[in-house]
Amino acid sequence: MESRTMTEEVRVATFGSGCFWCTEAIFQQLEGIKKVVSGYAGGKVRRPTYEQVCGGKTGHAEVCQVTYVPARISYDELLEVFWKTHDPTTRNRQGNDVGPQYRSVIFYHDDEQKRVAEAYKAKLEAAHIWQRPIVTEIATFTEFWPAEEYHQNYYSRNPNQSYCSFVITPKIEKFRTIFRDRLKK
Repeated sequence: MESRTMTEEVRVATFGSGCFWCTEAIFQQLEGIKKVVSGYAGGKVRRPTYEQVCGGKTGHAEVCQVTYVPARISYDELLEVFWKTHDPTTRNRQGNDVGPQYRSVIFYHDDEQKRVAEAYKAKLEAAHIWQRPIVTEIATFTEFWPAEEYHQNYYSRNPNQSYCSFVITPKIEKFRTIFRDRLKK
């Protein structure tokens, strides 16, 4: 008998919602997620380094590339997590993290992802959930560059580091409350 994981279709989604350490720590906890890789997308420099991206001149955003199983978690559900776990109304900023590398962005991989992301954004704009306008970009995915190894699984390897304790842990606690029925068992 074949195992379920060998036959499951997987897809990829790419999101930028501020610091990739936060984004990665959240998406890794969802049922139906196979892999989350922190990296860079949307820029003009090939194989950028963290230092180059932090300089704000490469055009890259810190992103997470999420490999997921659509039969277990939909793209709509990923978008729901994306929208509810960061502030999509602050241009080039999330909390104390400031610069174009921290912008809110959805990089779509196909026409269906584009359609769904644009419809979701329009629905949120019409609902006037936030007092300020949504500034999240919806852009064509072109290339993804994995971040340096020390950035991968950062929160799970460094939970007591001060940024993790004071910034990521509160986000995770809020996330676990809102999405408790969608967490990995």
